[in-house]
This record gives sequence, C-alpha cells and structure tokens, in this order.
Amino acid sequence: MLLLISPDSVEEARDCAKAAEHLDIVDVKKPDEGSLGANFPWVIREIRDVVPADKPVSATVGDVPFKPGTVAQAALGAAVSGATYIKVGLYGCTTPDQAVEVMRGVVRAVKEYRADAFVVASGYADAHRIGCINPLALPDIARRSGSDAAMLDTAVKDGSRLFDHVPPEVCAEFVRLAHEAELLAALAGSVKAADLGALTRIGTDIVGVRGAVCEGGDRTTGRIQPHLVAAFRAEMDRHAREHAAAATTAS
Repeated sequence: MLLLISPDSVEEARDCAKAAEHLDIVDVKKPDEGSLGANFPWVIREIRDVVPADKPVSATVGDVPFKPGTVAQAALGAAVSGATYIKVGLYGCTTPDQAVEVMRGVVRAVKEYRADAFVVASGYADAHRIGCINPLALPDIARRSGSDAAMLDTAVKDGSRLFDHVPPEVCAEFVRLAHEAELLAALAGSVKAADLGALTRIGTDIVGVRGAVCEGGDRTTGRIQPHLVAAFRAEMDRHAREHAAAATTAS
C-alpha cells in the first residue's frame, strides 16, 4: 500500500521532504478550495523542486464541474507544472457518461503531453450529500475513460470519515471492481491510523491522508509534521506484516 501525503504549501512540502523515506507520493492540493481543491501552477512547480526526485508529485485539478474542455486544460496545466499523477474530482458529474466524457478529455490532454503520466478518476464516498455519481460507478468510469486509477475521498469535510459513508465491505467491493478493471484503487477521506487494518485487508493500493499527519489532527489549521508521517507509515507497515503473516498461516 502506497502512502500519499497532501501538503498545501511549499513549506509543508519541505516537511514532507524531511519524511520522504516514509511516504510514496506528495499530493498538491488547496484544502480551502474543497476536498480536491486545485493549487496554483507555480506552487506545483515549487513543490516538485523541493521534493526528492524519486518521489512522484500528484496534483488535484479540483472538485470539477461538468465542463470537459475546461477540465482537460486544467489537467494539462497540472502536468506541465510538474505533476505526474493527475487527480480529478468528479464533483459536478451526475451520470457515469458525463464522468467518462470529462475523464476521456483529461486522459488525452495529459497523456499526449506525457505518456507516462498517471490519471486518477476521483469520486466521493458521500456522493449522496452532493448529488454526484455513485462511488461504486468509479472503477468502470476509470476503465472506460482510459484512466489509471479510481479513487474515493469525502466531499464534505465536517469530521465525517470515509467509512462513515462507505463501510469497509463496500470499500472492499470498490477495490475489487478496480482490480478487476486492472486499475489501482485509492482511498482517502479523513483516514486515521485506526482504519489501516481494514484498508490493508481489503487490498487498497494507495491511501491518502492529510489530517492524520497534521498537528492536532486538523487538515485546515494544522501543519504536516514529519514525525507524524513516520508514525503513520510505521502503523501501515505493521498492518502489512500482520496481514502477510495471517495470509501465510491460512495457506
């Protein structure tokens, strides 16, 4: 399971760089513009410069409307700015066909510029609260559009968490559908260390966190702390070892 950490500034990215050995992907977002709020191109560039070269940089394009051309341009801008993982929050798409149209534009725009870029179709565990597409539709949307991964986050940051809206057994179905479509499955949404056992058991490929590694556990007012990143990774590794041991015993 890969660990994706989301700094919201160059200063926080430097904190991530101090903990680089404990994380896998640095994700650029702007939390005050939404769950998957897009940051400025120059911030992406500066973060790419301060993060070790062997760590990929991910960038969110935003909680986007159903405007395929606008979103494709925004996604290309993120790629040009140095991101190799491009995440699109399908906030304004109310049908799978709309979401596929948006993501096809993103895939073409990004991969014509950089073939090895990694495109992530992101939906929301609390989709029922904002009227967007069903979370379990995401893997098929990602497959049909040529994306590389399907992701779930939470749209409304009010203290509720991923498993409050999509319980572990439904997340397991999401992961299964993604893997069946030969996609990576990413899960986020106020994920805490206590959730890592379930996330490991269901085979999550990427776990995204911010609040869990911020001072005071606050994604908005807290700042990422390198020692909290290290502690979170230690818990991930512990669960991975225990899961592997249990699997060996069962076989």
